[in-house]
Formats: sequence, C-alpha cells, structure tokens
Amino acid sequence: MAEKIQLHIVGLTTGHSQKNSYTLILGEMDGDLKLPVVIGSYEAQSIALVIEKIKPHRPLTHDLMHETFKQFNIELIEVMIDKLVEGVFYAKLVCMQDGERREIDSRTSDAIAMALRAQCPIYTFKNIMDDAGIVLDTTDADEPQRQNEPKPKSKESDLSAMSTTDLEKELDRAIQVEDYDRAALIRDEINSREG
Repeated sequence: MAEKIQLHIVGLTTGHSQKNSYTLILGEMDGDLKLPVVIGSYEAQSIALVIEKIKPHRPLTHDLMHETFKQFNIELIEVMIDKLVEGVFYAKLVCMQDGERREIDSRTSDAIAMALRAQCPIYTFKNIMDDAGIVLDTTDADEPQRQNEPKPKSKESDLSAMSTTDLEKELDRAIQVEDYDRAALIRDEINSREG
C-alpha cells in the first residue's frame, strides 16, 4: 500500500500561465513540499468563500452537493488525490453510507471544495508528492498568499476612505451580486478596523 500524506491549504493565487485560472497550493502537514494545482475561477471562488468564511445568499454547486450528502446520510470521510497523469491531478471523494465505503471520481478542485465544506482531511500519495511536489522559497516576492494574510487593497476603489457603515452596505451588495473577490476585500477592511 502506498504511503498516504495529509495535505492542508497553504494559499490560493491567480494563475500566471492561463487566463482565468488560479493555483491552489497544498502543503504537507509534516513536511516542506507543496503541491501546486491549477484550478478554474469558479472552483477557486468556491474554495475561497469557505476559507474566508463568506456565506453566499444562495447555495453554490458545492454547497448543494454537501447538503445533498447530508440529507442522504452520506459522510465524506476524506479526499484522496490519487493520480497524476500528464500534469493533471485526479481525485476521489471517499464516502461512507450505511456502513459501506464508496469512492466517487472527482476533479481535484471540486473534491477540495467539498472537503472544506465537510471539514474532512485531504490526502495524496508519497509518489505524487515526489513527482509533483515543490519547495517554495519563502523570500520570493511571487510566493502565493497565505490564507490568513490580509488581501491587498482594491485598486478600483479606496475602501479605507469609506465608513464602516458604508463598507457593510457595500459588502451586502457584493454578496448579492456574487462578487466574492470584492466581498473578501471589503470584509478584510472591516476586520482590520475591528482588530
């Protein structure tokens, strides 16, 4: 049996080589290797919402799937990134239902979005980390942003000049129109004033 390695989300950054892509950085729980996974903007948004603790007014597809799992007594116990073929990662949702283990094929980005909602562990195998893992230079200016670091302020509008009341109204508007990137920026500005 191949050695399993538990992963955690290190950060999410805009993609450099493909338009409308993001790079999700997964790191070993007990090591220095990072696994960069290129994902689409919708999946990145879905993952970012959970990381940033922003609740949309209406459920997104991953929220719907998570709620469906709960309603049908399906427990997502882990996500396994189990293959790497020609630069593409493959994953499985490992579930339990009525005492029976089931594995569901999934895109890696969808699997991670589901894992965050189910609060279950994410794993890969040692051979995948050996093949695709990298060590990020922490002094590199292009290093992906850590999930707990504040996001840069928006260049489009100076949020710091707005009152907290106006920011809260703007946050509600951003969530209503599903502009979650802007909502995260506004939320960070509000949080910086409270801290």
